[in-house]
Amino acid sequence: MIRNKIKFTIQNLQEKLWIKPLGYAFLAVLAVLVSHFADSLPNQNTVPDISIETIEKLLTVISASMLGVATFAVASMVSAYASAGGSATPRAFTLIISDGLSQTALSSFIGAFIFSIVGIIAIKIGYFAVAGRFVIFLLTISIFAWVVVTFVRWVDNIARLGRMGNTIEKVDTATREAFQLWPRSAPLGGQPVDKIPEGGIDLFSEQFGFIRQIDTGRLNQWAKDNDAFIYLQSLPGAFIHPQRKLLTVQSVSANTELDMSDLLGAFDLGDRRTFGNDPRFGLIAMSEIGSRALSPGINDPGTAIDIVIRMSRIIRDWNSSLPDDELIEPELERVFVTPLDVNDVLEDSYAAICRDGVGSAEVGIWIQKSLAWLVQTEDPDLRNAACKWANLSFKRAQQEITFEHDLERVSHAHEALVELSSARITTTR
Repeated sequence: MIRNKIKFTIQNLQEKLWIKPLGYAFLAVLAVLVSHFADSLPNQNTVPDISIETIEKLLTVISASMLGVATFAVASMVSAYASAGGSATPRAFTLIISDGLSQTALSSFIGAFIFSIVGIIAIKIGYFAVAGRFVIFLLTISIFAWVVVTFVRWVDNIARLGRMGNTIEKVDTATREAFQLWPRSAPLGGQPVDKIPEGGIDLFSEQFGFIRQIDTGRLNQWAKDNDAFIYLQSLPGAFIHPQRKLLTVQSVSANTELDMSDLLGAFDLGDRRTFGNDPRFGLIAMSEIGSRALSPGINDPGTAIDIVIRMSRIIRDWNSSLPDDELIEPELERVFVTPLDVNDVLEDSYAAICRDGVGSAEVGIWIQKSLAWLVQTEDPDLRNAACKWANLSFKRAQQEITFEHDLERVSHAHEALVELSSARITTTR
């Protein structure tokens, strides 16, 4: 659980575009200052005597070029961000802005610029002797080589950043990572529970906002210290208000007075949902991409089909049954969490696309095919939910598709799903 909290913190920092450039700027200044210590080492005559003019010219070239390159990098990144928000979904903006290679490139350009400016000042005031100038020379050559390699890699990356395929890949990856925190046998590392028992003490928050992360390890430790059990009532992605329960505490000793104020600190609330611990938000973002692709202005059913296939694959992989010896065991003994509801998961995934893609026979066929994959799983709840959305999609198609041949194609796909569902039910009996 501590690992998950650290990962969540790192993800939040990655969304801040200034964090990495600030770190590189600090390293640039530190590199110049550390170079001065070479002058205190013995055997000063064994290193080449690099002239001040040579180093100054090299640093001047870097300083003159890096500021312009950094400005160009920022403009290119902003253009990519705007493209991602306009063509895919604004919800993917945080994933695009946290692109590691683009941040590294911008940070390298800014760091090289600051290194050159600080280096020129140090050279001008005679801060270095022979050994110090030699170290600065080596650092200058190394930084120049690093910047060239970074620029070449970044140009290849910026050509893809913000494009539809790249954005879909990032949302797909983020959604899969979020689902890894929600295994059916240990959601959020806690004990799975289907129904929260009645009674107990409920905890509320006076704040408004979406739950971004829950420190379940902190909750578990509090429960141990107070000899109690905690049942989460609100999960990551839920919108919190003063009337909504955060959790319920069941105390082993009925006469114990519990101080629950510390439990509020385990809930991280924000103005918007995030991908880190909220897999349903990832599915919503993917569904928005597919739904937008079906709008008359874009008219890209291929992207919608790609989204439908990806979502069904993610859900199937998450819901796949594991052998008993590979089941993930709960890490927390006193925190109980309700698993993700497959009905909610499928509604987040298919509701918008079933509505907006109903007029396209190709999209309708692939909706039936993707749901047919879920019908073949061993989870009866997922099978029932998949059948429900397949029926809804087909009913919409019957109302919207007027051309008989197209409707027959969708009908054949739906009939194949019904046959698979019937065969699956017969097999499990």
